[in-house]
Amino acid sequence: MELSRIAVLGAGSWGTTYAKVMADAGVEVVLWARRPEVSAAVRQRHENPDYLPGVRLPGNLTSTSDPAEALADADAVVLAVPSQSLRANLTGWRPLLPAGRTLVSLAKGVELGTLKRMSEVVAEVARVPADQVAVVSGPNLAMEIACEQPTATVIACADHDRAVALQHASTTGYFRPYTNTDMVGCELGGACKNVIALSCGMASGLGFGTNTLATLITRGLAETSRLGKKLGANPLTFSGLAGLGDLVATCSSPLSRNRTFGERLGRGQTLDEALAAAAGQVAEGVKSCSSIRELAIRHGVDMPITDVVHRVCHDGLDPQKAGAELIGRKVRPER
Repeated sequence: MELSRIAVLGAGSWGTTYAKVMADAGVEVVLWARRPEVSAAVRQRHENPDYLPGVRLPGNLTSTSDPAEALADADAVVLAVPSQSLRANLTGWRPLLPAGRTLVSLAKGVELGTLKRMSEVVAEVARVPADQVAVVSGPNLAMEIACEQPTATVIACADHDRAVALQHASTTGYFRPYTNTDMVGCELGGACKNVIALSCGMASGLGFGTNTLATLITRGLAETSRLGKKLGANPLTFSGLAGLGDLVATCSSPLSRNRTFGERLGRGQTLDEALAAAAGQVAEGVKSCSSIRELAIRHGVDMPITDVVHRVCHDGLDPQKAGAELIGRKVRPER
């Protein structure tokens, strides 16, 4: 199953970066951008100045603002829009999707209301079998990859052959993809790490140091693993790139939107002030904390960090009080 032409729908920082990766791997890539001026910049200047300023894009990566043009004759379709807008966007694109092709989600989240993972949303809206949908998840901070700093990722799909085809279409000298068939674990790892990164940002904004961050990362991994186990994930997935790897990168780097957003809250900004400072960059965990919390409640899983992050973001809980609440929980054996 060779992939020679791939459509990427969404020209934000990660969509553009993954398009560059595949183009560098030798694949012809068409990047759909909602705004014609972004499409024109990619096509004419080989740059996306709004999201990856200064990064030169390869010549075999072109762009259009017409989704029908992007999807024509595509061997695979990469969906690179935020998790909470995926359903609406995909509904509009559904009549244009090429039949039988692999649909790849780059979004990391759990849908509000339905509590579905992104692959479940894609399969439902596109009306395709679950094994036709793949996801990409790992320690993948866009700007570092765009600058060709070495990293690895996981391409997960229930159909191993589809995952391998995407693996071959994404392998470069700086980007190493592994395959996995555990969709549940990979997607929950990617969604939950954004919430834990918000908590780490809050702690940093409050002035706390490495011990506090290490505690949040470790206990955040524990609650993510509990939810994953309940939903049928392979526990080993959470010790890999889509679990611990993504968690460490997102919780530690100033390039992480979620960590940066949480830091603003920890420094005393309101949610609206932090949203304004984000200047259009989406911190997925701000919404996903609510859907993940609801998912945990539905399945009887204890997720205290996720709970306080939701309450800080949406119920007005003070970050300082959130920290005191976590550290004051009843002591018990580690698990």
